[in-house]
Amino acid sequence: MKIGILQCDDVLDDLQPEFGNYPQMLQRLFRGVDPDLEFAVYDVRKGDYPDRIDACEAYITTGSRHGVTDGLAWVAELETFIRTLDAGQRTLVGVCFGHQAMVTALGGTVERSPQGWAIGVTFNAVRRREPWMDPFATDFGLVASHQDQVTRLPDGVRVLAGSAFCPFYLLQRGTHFLGIQGHPEFSRDYSRALMLKRQGVIPAERLEEGLASLDVGVDDLRTARWILNFIRGGT
Repeated sequence: MKIGILQCDDVLDDLQPEFGNYPQMLQRLFRGVDPDLEFAVYDVRKGDYPDRIDACEAYITTGSRHGVTDGLAWVAELETFIRTLDAGQRTLVGVCFGHQAMVTALGGTVERSPQGWAIGVTFNAVRRREPWMDPFATDFGLVASHQDQVTRLPDGVRVLAGSAFCPFYLLQRGTHFLGIQGHPEFSRDYSRALMLKRQGVIPAERLEEGLASLDVGVDDLRTARWILNFIRGGT
């Protein structure tokens, strides 16, 4: 199976030697579940897209420091591509920024959350069980790094998991679109390094809470299995 990675940002230069870039993080995560996967990387910031939407069995976005409401031309082009995938019933998994881009492309709303930064490890409860959630768990923890959140859903999108902090955390449209606000591809070590880079940007109390949360485990491989099950159309 070939997965197209839609690259929407780069890891900071001085963190890349230790952690790699975002496409490498995604490849490392999914090959931990299926080492035979193939990948193609498309840097959508530069207008790099596949020649046809069936060039890959599925597409997945990286996160981004940019926001879907920043008015960037490449984000508008990405939303157009997302609508093309939707019209063609091609599979897309939106991660963090991509989760939000999926929502805005389909007519929903994303806004800066009054609750502030979500950083470190957060937990969300499954509200609707789907067949591809195997092995199943009633909640799961992943690294988070965002200020914006989905506040209004598009038509035809249902909520699968969430929390009081982030009600629209895991979303599904039909059998082809899946959006997740968390980062299964982020390690806790990378989360720590990124948070420390943002000292002075993230409020000190929230930063302390985020760093402390990294002592708990994460469900990155479980989530990767769920995503691959979803892409393959079930279990």
